[in-house]
Amino acid sequence: MWESGAVRTRLSSVGGEVARFLTVGGLGSVVDVGLFNLLRFDLGLGDGEGVLVDKPITAKIISVVVATMVTYAGNRTWTWRDRERSGVLREYSLFLLLNAVGLAITVLPLAISHYVLGLTSPLADNIAANVVGLALGTAFRFFAYRRWVFRAPQDTPVTV
Repeated sequence: MWESGAVRTRLSSVGGEVARFLTVGGLGSVVDVGLFNLLRFDLGLGDGEGVLVDKPITAKIISVVVATMVTYAGNRTWTWRDRERSGVLREYSLFLLLNAVGLAITVLPLAISHYVLGLTSPLADNIAANVVGLALGTAFRFFAYRRWVFRAPQDTPVTV
């Protein structure tokens, strides 16, 4: 049977990780959403058409790649700062690979909305990419990073 103190301690630890992960992810989201909209719609800085106005997928890929660099640094140095370091090359390679999967998960609702359903307005693109896609991609990333990139010490079991 589980001791209530052990369960509370475990939930507190995971809760702290989730809070830090979401904070880092929030910063990454600001970078992602801001850059996506700047590339697509110029954010009112010019004529309302960004350099990638007709290329929503390309704009999203660029914005996610830049946000990935921000979130790797934040997650390594803050979210999972106490986890074993297995080498920057290994961690960053896995981080990039898992972000590619997360990117596919994030972009899929945008592709379906924009190209299959024909919903091409700025609002539709943002809901598909930055609400639906972002939520699905974020859930995947948390569990994947925690399990494979920023691993718990060998004698500590990882629970998901």
